[in-house]
Amino acid sequence: MKNVPKNALPRWRGFNLVEMCSTKKASQTLVPDFINNPFQETDFLWMADWGFDFVRLPMSYRCWSSPERWMHIDELVLSRIDDAIEMGQRHHLHVCLNLHRAPGYCVNPPSEPSSLWTDQEALAACCHHWRTLAKRYAGIPSTRLSFDLLNEPLAPCEAMRRADHERVIRALTGAIREVNPDRLIIADGLRWGNDPIPELMDLGIAQSCRAYLPLGVSHYQAKWVGGDKFPAPQWPGGKHHDEVWDRARLEAHYGEWAQLIANGIGVHCGEGGCYSETPHAVFIDWFRDVLEVLTGYGIGYALWNFRGPFGVLDSNRKDVEYKNWHGHLLDERLLKLLQMH
Repeated sequence: MKNVPKNALPRWRGFNLVEMCSTKKASQTLVPDFINNPFQETDFLWMADWGFDFVRLPMSYRCWSSPERWMHIDELVLSRIDDAIEMGQRHHLHVCLNLHRAPGYCVNPPSEPSSLWTDQEALAACCHHWRTLAKRYAGIPSTRLSFDLLNEPLAPCEAMRRADHERVIRALTGAIREVNPDRLIIADGLRWGNDPIPELMDLGIAQSCRAYLPLGVSHYQAKWVGGDKFPAPQWPGGKHHDEVWDRARLEAHYGEWAQLIANGIGVHCGEGGCYSETPHAVFIDWFRDVLEVLTGYGIGYALWNFRGPFGVLDSNRKDVEYKNWHGHLLDERLLKLLQMH
C-alpha cells in the first residue's frame, strides 16, 4: 500500500444505529427490538466516550410515509431524526442519513409495490423524500451531516440495469442539490455495496463500500443469505461462494476502491461486521485484517450494528465473556479492536 493517495473523506469511525430501519417485525429481521423507535442518547454518549466520531442511521421511509401515500410525509416522525442530529452535535459525532428502504427499493423483504429502477412515480417519490430532508437540514454543514442515498443496490440484472442505477443516482443527487447544493452525498457501491461505480465519478459525490467479504465468514448461519448452508468458517481461507479469501484477496478488493480515492472520490465503509454465529476467534482474526486494510487505504468504517447480533453490545454470542455495561453486554475484545483502528 505504498503511495496511497489521501482520501477526500475523513476517516470516520463508528456504528450504525437501526432504530428506524424497519416498521414491522419479520422472520428474517436483524433488528427485532428496534422497530421505528426514538434514538437513544446513551448510544451517542458511549460512542463518543469510546473515541468514535461517526454514526450512520439506516432508515425506512415507511417510518414517516407509506407505499400507499408516497408523497405524504409525517413531520412528527422526522422530529426523531432532528433529535439524532442534535445528539450527534452534542457528542461530536458526524451523522449520516441513509434510506435503507426507499420508495421502490429495499435490499430486504418485503418487496416494494413498484421498482425505483423502472417506475417514474417511484423515482419522483424518492426524490421528494430526499428533497424534503435536504430542505429540512439545509442549514447544517456537511462536516456534521451527510446523505447516503440508497442502501446496497443489487447487482446489475434484469430488474436493474447499470444505466438505470446511474440515472436514479443522478436524479436523487439533483433533487438534493436543488435545495441544498453543498450537502455531502454518498452512493453505496453496486452488488450490495461491494463494487465501486466509476461512471459516477464526475458527479462529485462520495461512495460507500462494505466489510462483509467473504460472506462465508461474515454471514455464517445467517439464513437470509443462505448462511445456514455455509461450511464452518475459518480465517484465512474463508469462502465467498466458490472463492477462497485471505489477506491478499482483501487487499486486492479494497484496492479497487482505492482507485476511486486516487481519482479524488471520497470513500467510506458504511457497513461491516460479522453475524453472531461465527466463532468469535475467527471473527476477530478476519476483522483485524479487514480493519488494517481499510486503515491502510485511509477508509473509515461503521460497524453494523451498535447493539444487536453484529454489534459491540448485546450480540448474544455464545463464546464471549461479556462485561456488564450499564445493563448491556459489552464485547470488550471487539471494542478494543475497533479502538485500535
